[in-house]
Amino acid sequence: MTVAADTGPATVQTIVAESFQEWSKAISTSFVPLLATGPRSSSLQGAAFHGTMRARVLGQISVVEITAGPHTVLRTPELIAKSTGRFFKLSIQLAGSGRLVQDEREAVLRPGDLSIYDTSRPYQLTFDDDFRTLVLMFPHVLLDLPAEAMGHVTALRIPGDEGLGELISPFLVKLADNLEALSGSNGLRLVHNALDLVTTLFNGELDQLIETGRDPHLLLLGRIHDYIEANLGDPELSPGTIAAAHYISTRHLHDLFQEIGTTVASSIRQRRLERCRRDLKDPVLADRPVTAIAARWGFTDAAHFSRIFRAAFGNSPTGYRNSH
Repeated sequence: MTVAADTGPATVQTIVAESFQEWSKAISTSFVPLLATGPRSSSLQGAAFHGTMRARVLGQISVVEITAGPHTVLRTPELIAKSTGRFFKLSIQLAGSGRLVQDEREAVLRPGDLSIYDTSRPYQLTFDDDFRTLVLMFPHVLLDLPAEAMGHVTALRIPGDEGLGELISPFLVKLADNLEALSGSNGLRLVHNALDLVTTLFNGELDQLIETGRDPHLLLLGRIHDYIEANLGDPELSPGTIAAAHYISTRHLHDLFQEIGTTVASSIRQRRLERCRRDLKDPVLADRPVTAIAARWGFTDAAHFSRIFRAAFGNSPTGYRNSH
């Protein structure tokens, strides 16, 4: 296996596997632990395997272009049990085809198509021929949609030639063609812009599910999520105001968030901190005072903001900004 180290801001790390064993190790190291199996076709078994990954890691986001021969990867319950962290992986098919299976759904992806899957649940990806794909892997918290709601749209094929997919897919394809340009704070800003587009895309898919009346529970969660996002900068945002805006009790609201493994306060705080962190890295906002960034996202007590920011990210807001 050949590895080209990242030696500068314009260099993309490249891994070239010269055997299937090397490839199996490389994909588990680059993403999450995976079980890889070779091609099922007897005519392809025993053929020399080729695989290349070109990767850039920006903050918590991995952007990886994969070019490889036919094979299958599985995320098994055993591997999940040994893993830490919960991530989404967004795949954009660039050449060839792939088949993704998760949550009892199957998506067959052609060039330009997109689909998302969750590393905290089992999945399978199969490529029957040579292919090229782009994968964005990022923690759940970076996608501004409830993780429970996302379980309704995993392994769905989003066509790249119609609807929102036709608008968003070309931008993501360009990322694969220009990985060298994704460097520094501007590169981070670009990939966060990409995640904003992905949020819009899957919010649209969830809206369609809501309109068809498949899940009233999802409808309420979606409305609460949209309300929180729209009022994230309001320092008065609280469980009481959220519950009142949706004509439910605060107890019901807390129960809803408990079902998705979090609390209302924790969800609001986590989203606000992530927005602040993004702003502190943003070169466009380099001259804006830290207190102004904090206030923009609802933190009115500078000392309190500094304490919880350090607890979350291991550095003070000013120190974090200076280091990035």
